Amino acid sequence: MHWGVVILAMAGFLLMQAGCADCGLCKKKEVAATPREACLVQFVGTQGPDGPAGPQGAVGPVGPAGPAGAVLVGMTGPEGPMGPTGDMGMVGPVGPAGDIAVGPVGPEGPAGYAGPQGAIGPMGPVGDSLAGEVGPAGPAGLQGPRGDAGTVGEKGPTLVGPPGPAGRPGPAGPVGETGTIGAKGPTTPGIMGAAGPMGPTGAKGAVGPAGSKGPAGIVPCWVSYRDFWFNANSDTILSAQKGVIKEMADYVKLNPSLILGIDGYVDPANTDLSNDRVSAVRKALIDAGVPENRIRTGTFGDTKLRREGRVEVLIMTGT
Repeated sequence: MHWGVVILAMAGFLLMQAGCADCGLCKKKEVAATPREACLVQFVGTQGPDGPAGPQGAVGPVGPAGPAGAVLVGMTGPEGPMGPTGDMGMVGPVGPAGDIAVGPVGPEGPAGYAGPQGAIGPMGPVGDSLAGEVGPAGPAGLQGPRGDAGTVGEKGPTLVGPPGPAGRPGPAGPVGETGTIGAKGPTTPGIMGAAGPMGPTGAKGAVGPAGSKGPAGIVPCWVSYRDFWFNANSDTILSAQKGVIKEMADYVKLNPSLILGIDGYVDPANTDLSNDRVSAVRKALIDAGVPENRIRTGTFGDTKLRREGRVEVLIMTGT
């Protein structure tokens, strides 16, 4: 039995056990992508044991000697005590005379006495009138007399009552005339006898033809398949993971109903490197024989598991 058939059989059994309760897509032939949180599907087998450690690499060449270290100066010691006061020196010569500067403005003097009153000037022209502000609104007036009664409204629609109960039955009619004698009826057959005993069992028929092959198991949502890790600032697939590419390509060839989804970590500071890593995995799969129309790129995996340097490949039944 081929490993691909075994894996599909296991997947079908796990799908029956776990199901896809939220998305409800397991009953459909064409399944669209659904959120990972809505599907509890265990499709990919558990991770195999770690392989043995590879042989130790050759010792690299000794690097050149570094430059001489700098002299390390010790910390400054504490300040010593002050020495005794020396003898007072001789008195110096008299300094030169200082500069002359204008002093500040003095305070304002008191106001002088008031002069005599001047003559009265002529009367000026009459000024323009200025309208005052609008006064507040006066109180509301008394209520006006009551208006005349309105005209009579139109006649309302006729309301038909429900039908009354059925009347009592009428009196019985008069007895009709006696009819003529009918013709003689046919002879009535006798009662059928009991069934005879069962005959002997017939020979067994030929085996019917085998039914048509059932469809492959359905993976209704994206399921994590394999991870690829890259060195810092590199989009080159590690040589240790090139065998994983061939394994994935062989598995997809054996299961034509499946498609692959590539989900790479997108660093906002270096989106070009993230896109280059996704492109490197996609190109490697195509070179290994996976058709381009069976590869998707986008955000399919769990956002909480994304890491720098990691590209996740997921698997799902194609539409």
